[in-house]
Amino acid sequence: MLAGAATAALATVSGLAVAGEEPPAAELRDEITLPNGFQPEGIAIGTEPVAFFGSLANGAIFRADLVTGEGQVIGEPPGTPSVGMKLDDRGRLFVAGGRAGDARVIDATSGAALASLTLATEAESFVNDVVLTPSGAFFTDSTNPVLYHLPVDASGELPAQDDVVRIPLSGAIEYGDGINANGIALAPDGETLLIVQSNTGLLFTVDAATGETTRSEVVDVNGDGLLQNGDGLLVVGQTLFVVQNRLNTVAVLEINGTGSQADLVDQLSDERFDVPTTVAAVGDLLYLPNARFGTEATPDTEYNAVAIARP
Repeated sequence: MLAGAATAALATVSGLAVAGEEPPAAELRDEITLPNGFQPEGIAIGTEPVAFFGSLANGAIFRADLVTGEGQVIGEPPGTPSVGMKLDDRGRLFVAGGRAGDARVIDATSGAALASLTLATEAESFVNDVVLTPSGAFFTDSTNPVLYHLPVDASGELPAQDDVVRIPLSGAIEYGDGINANGIALAPDGETLLIVQSNTGLLFTVDAATGETTRSEVVDVNGDGLLQNGDGLLVVGQTLFVVQNRLNTVAVLEINGTGSQADLVDQLSDERFDVPTTVAAVGDLLYLPNARFGTEATPDTEYNAVAIARP
């Protein structure tokens, strides 16, 4: 089922009632304008209606109020890409550094860099996406078959360079030309990692301790079980959302606890999609930045993020 322009309906966010009265709900924007030339890729949203976007052009982080639509770049851009990102409950953004082969941790209020760690040792690398788990952050590399783990314990203390753990991927996944492991998420069991391989359309479970991968069984109407151009992943309850960037589609799958079984139940699209790359949820909405990979990137190229209703 395709979700058309009607999916641009607004969601609401309400706070605590005061003196027994329910406060008016605040409407969320169904479109966020990003700076010209920004080249967005990643998005992160926490418990507040505020979204953070990362720039492939210079690594800038744009903070946007989802109620007013207003926003600004926070901190000083590093001059290298900001790709996938996640926000923790301490107000820190964990950012994948793309071809720079690094990870950064950013104060989400000030934009100050709290940590900058080298992940990849290979000359060619692309640190693409990140997921936060109870044991810390895990990053994918789309060029090299490895995950990078930044251990973060309950105290929240950030790791030093010597604490970075490389976890070679083994088992079912086979790296080839193009973009390999891309989006990463935590399965409903709270232990197993899920990754999608863009160039094959395959979904895998990953043992976070060993790097052992197993192909997930994806059941769909076409029978091929493929998620072509799979990019960002989002797990909400037992539902997995897979952004299929150049297909301008979000696949909706119902998964078991580990993600080893997945049933395709819906495919969402919108006329405003222009190569969306990843997705974050707030209320009843899904927000997706349009990377516009098919459009020449110039300082004047316009960019935005759009919201659709979450099924």
